[in-house]
Amino acid sequence: MRWNIRMCLAAVLCTALAPAVSSAGLTGVEVMTSTVMQEKQSSFSGVALRMRIASPRLIQGIEIMPTVEYWRNANTVEPFGIRTTRKDATLGADVRYTFNSTRMRPYVGTGFGLHFLASSVDAPSLGLNHETNALVKGGLTALGGVSFPLGGRFDNFIELKYHHVPSYRQLKFNWGLSIQM
Repeated sequence: MRWNIRMCLAAVLCTALAPAVSSAGLTGVEVMTSTVMQEKQSSFSGVALRMRIASPRLIQGIEIMPTVEYWRNANTVEPFGIRTTRKDATLGADVRYTFNSTRMRPYVGTGFGLHFLASSVDAPSLGLNHETNALVKGGLTALGGVSFPLGGRFDNFIELKYHHVPSYRQLKFNWGLSIQM
């Protein structure tokens, strides 16, 4: 049942983006790594992939960015035999405005993401044997960063991205490589 709901939500997001993408052109692809700081957790790493799409119907400098993000954090407390895992796979879309500049190109943006969150704990000494909890939550995003040209079609970028997911708020420091199309 959960799988059907997730697939329906992904289909709705794709359908919402289809009109903008149909008359638009792919301007770039970005891969990135993240340092994720989630509410009530220490920092850990994540990865992401996103496309940049520009449309002639939009203001110059605005791009739509469908994004897939993923992180997983696992912990083990050996003397007690406790193992925990938390993970988040996010399907989202951001809208970004890049300021016109010659070298460094600062940008700001906002968007929305569907977070497929899962937690599990295995603590037999506490009476918890492979307990899991999975849920889907939507959340708004805000981002800001700067892109630096490396040469040819490649850019390097750093950004700060905030995901406002109730009870699972996340702040990410992203670094990545962008390939211009």
